[in-house]
Parts: sequence; C-alpha cells; structure tokens
Amino acid sequence: MARDGGATTGWRVHGDGRRVRPGAVVEPGERLSWPRTVGIGLQHVVAMFGATILVPAITGFPAATTLFFSAVGTALFLLLTGNRLPSYLGSSFAFIAPIGAAVATGGQAVAAGGILLTGVLLALVGAVVHLAGTRWIDALMPPVVTGTIVALIGLNLAPTAWGTCQDDGTCSGFRAAPVTALVTLGAIVLATVLFRGMLGRLAILVGVVVGYACAVLRGEVAFDAVRQAAWFGLPEFTAPYFDAGVLGLFLPVVFVLVAENVGHVKSVAAMTGQDVDPLTGRALLADGLATTLAGAGGGSGTTTYAENIGVMAATKVYSTAAYWVAAAAALVLSFSPKFGALIGSVPAGVLGGAATLLYGMIGILGARIWVQNRVDFSNPVNLTTAAIALVVGIANYSWVPREGLAFEGIALGTAAAIGVYHLMGVLARWRGTSQEAATPASVPGGSELEDR
Repeated sequence: MARDGGATTGWRVHGDGRRVRPGAVVEPGERLSWPRTVGIGLQHVVAMFGATILVPAITGFPAATTLFFSAVGTALFLLLTGNRLPSYLGSSFAFIAPIGAAVATGGQAVAAGGILLTGVLLALVGAVVHLAGTRWIDALMPPVVTGTIVALIGLNLAPTAWGTCQDDGTCSGFRAAPVTALVTLGAIVLATVLFRGMLGRLAILVGVVVGYACAVLRGEVAFDAVRQAAWFGLPEFTAPYFDAGVLGLFLPVVFVLVAENVGHVKSVAAMTGQDVDPLTGRALLADGLATTLAGAGGGSGTTTYAENIGVMAATKVYSTAAYWVAAAAALVLSFSPKFGALIGSVPAGVLGGAATLLYGMIGILGARIWVQNRVDFSNPVNLTTAAIALVVGIANYSWVPREGLAFEGIALGTAAAIGVYHLMGVLARWRGTSQEAATPASVPGGSELEDR
C-alpha cells in the first residue's frame, strides 16, 4: 500500500480481522473482516444521518437528493485522496443561511447556482493548496479570522431558529409550535447527558425523533405526501440558475469549508499518527468537486463530517473501507421517495427546537477555534476584528450597490473580518504599534476591557 501520495488499491486485514488490540488502531489502508466492516460502515451512516437530513429539512431541499450527492461526494473524496483519508461528506450547515436567502429570492434553482459556485471556488483553492501548500491559507485566515467567520454564520441564523409569523397566522421555527419545540430541545439536552456511546453522540437525532413523536401525538404532522410517495424511484434533480444578486451570499461559505477540511485532515493525523498533511489539497479539491456536483443537481453542499470522527475515535477503526460501505448505504436510501417524503414531513416546531441548539453550536465552534489556538484578545487587532465582524453578521447588515445585487450579514461580516484584520495589522506594523508578541502582563495597565 502506498503511503506518500499513491493510491491505495486494497485493504490489508488488521490482525485476525475480528478485534483491535488495546492501544492499536485500524489504519485507513486496513480493514477488519467484511461483516465487521459493514457494521462499522452502518454506524457511520447513523452518525452522519441526523445532521445530513436536517439541512434539507430546514432549507426545503429534497432529502433524497441531498443524501444522493453526499454518497456520491464521499465516494469521490475517497477516490481523490487515494483511500488514505477517512471521511464522510455530509450536508454543511454553513449553507443554511445563504440557501434560505436564495430560495426566498429566486427559488431552489438560484440556491443551487450558489452552491455550485461555492464548489468551484473550493476546488480551485484545493488545486492551489496541492501545488503551493497551506501556509498562504494560515496567513490569509489566522485563527481569529476563521473563528469569527464560523461564529458569525451560526449567530446570523439565530432569528431563523425563533421563526416568523405571517398575517394569516402561520409561523415557522420555534414559534410554530413552542411545546413541540421545547420537547425536542429538552430531549436533545437529556440525551446528551443521560446516554453513553453512540446514543450520546446522536443526541440531536434522538431529540428530533422524540420531537417528531410529540408532533404526531399533537396532530402537527401531515402524512399525505408520505402515503402517496413510491418506495423506490430516482431522486429529484434541479438544474442551477445563477443570480448575481445572491451569489455573494455564498462566498463566505468557502472560507468555512476550507477551515473544516483542514481541521479534519489534522484530526485524522492526530488520531492515526500518520502524516496526511500532503493530502490537504486533495481533500479540498474533492469536497469542492462534490459540492459542485451537488449544486449541479439541486443537492445541498457538502463538508467533511466531525460526527464520523466520533465513531472513529470510539472504535479505533479508521478504515476507508467502512466509508465505502457508508456511501453505498446512503446511496441506497436516496432511491426511496417515501423516505424523502418522511423527512419532508418533519414539522416546523421540531426543526425550530433542534435549530436552537444547532445554530448556537456553530457559533460556539467559532469560539472554540479561538480557545484552541489561544487567540489573544488583549491585542486590539484581534479584538477589533472579531467585534466588528460579529455585530455585522449578527445584526445582518446589508449593502445593495445596485438593484439586483445585495450583500448581507454573513458576506459583509466575512469581508470585515478579513479586511479589518489585515488592514490593522499592516498599519500597526508600519507605525510600530503592533502587539502581536505582547501579553497583558507586558502591556502597562493591560486593556480597558481587562481592567473592568
């Protein structure tokens, strides 16, 4: 098996194929016996399932189509990384806000156009990284910028979780059915702390199932579409349409996908003890192509899934063979219109309850990037960058340079994070006021915020 750039054409059987010795791991180029590999692959399906189907449920995209492109994207990812980087490509939450704005403007086709453009740009980034390395990404998007972009995307979505009400009394989000939403959110909270192992990691899926059952009992679920749907059939595909007025909303997602893919590569390297950094460019290229394909057919954009890292950490099995099983299982599920209709029947109250946590989690993930990288907010450059960008994103500032072209909170917040950071950095170094190497103890009096 090749370890340095070549493709893996098969998998060695790990040990006796039945167990993993204490302290050992099943490497990406290894596998257990096929029955055990299939079992672990199905665990990966369960792990990705809740988040992957929740995105189309929230955005209104066809669930079967999204599942289809996640399966195809995963297979493409494994091929382009030579079966050396275990990953499942599921729906990215970073697309929810721009999809919502695009659908409101011109429908699903316009949103698909934005997704396709995002994929093309990500693929180009991957090609550049493969040729030039990742240092330029670190320079363009240091942790304070990356964390801010991720945080503002989650917090920008907060009003969507609460929802809106129309003149006719119909509401969306949490407001549509507060009791059901509270049951859903409460079930997620309880499942997180009461269950161990797989159920604990699937707390969101457990909460959605409990909330759905509550909604059924309260008469909030309509099953007409489920009954009428066929058991087997092709997913629903939609051709993309490009609208310059909303394409700018999707550009910030590229930065998030870059951060997620780079983080995934580093996580796999840490868990397996193998140097997979040379595969970063391929990973970005593969995710970019997978997202491009999804946009071309009306599916949601993809990203490498942290949910599946949890399965690998628990089982110590990093075999890419298990991910081929997961991709095949997802592909089979995507050919059931009845399954897609069932996902589409999830009522607004359930989605609002789950979204309350999910959107907040995205925001906190941004803060986690700051903490893990020890971002120093006593440095005015870091503090000002995050402060301005977050308010722009949360308040959903908008700029309409001309009719038909609009930039809103996430796009403007991302531009602010990158622009303010680099502008202040250049000026601070020019004037000799840079505090990049300073600490609160070395700055007389510290900052005004610290004194408070």
